[in-house]
Amino acid sequence: MYGPQTPDPTAPAVRINLYSDTQTKPTPAMRAVMAAAEVGDEQLGLDPTVNALCARVAGLLGKEAAIFLPSGAMCNSVAILTHCRPGDEIIAHESSHIIDAEGGAPWA
Repeated sequence: MYGPQTPDPTAPAVRINLYSDTQTKPTPAMRAVMAAAEVGDEQLGLDPTVNALCARVAGLLGKEAAIFLPSGAMCNSVAILTHCRPGDEIIAHESSHIIDAEGGAPWA
């Protein structure tokens, strides 16, 4: 089931925008689920929803653990800091996402 697939002509046309949470608003049903959700301090490893997400992703990928990074900027920062020490430099294309869209955020 990988690769291009023929859409089901009988399926309703549904459009889901996952581009950015700054372009959409939660529905009343989504707000109700958020209000009822179990919460905990994610930074202390106490958020059951984040813990379940990480465990599921690790299992899907066959890894022993996973980490939740809520933004692309955070992902880029972690990736760069994993491979570079303070004072190191990286080479990035002038139109790369970290330069063009993040304004050099990993170095801030």
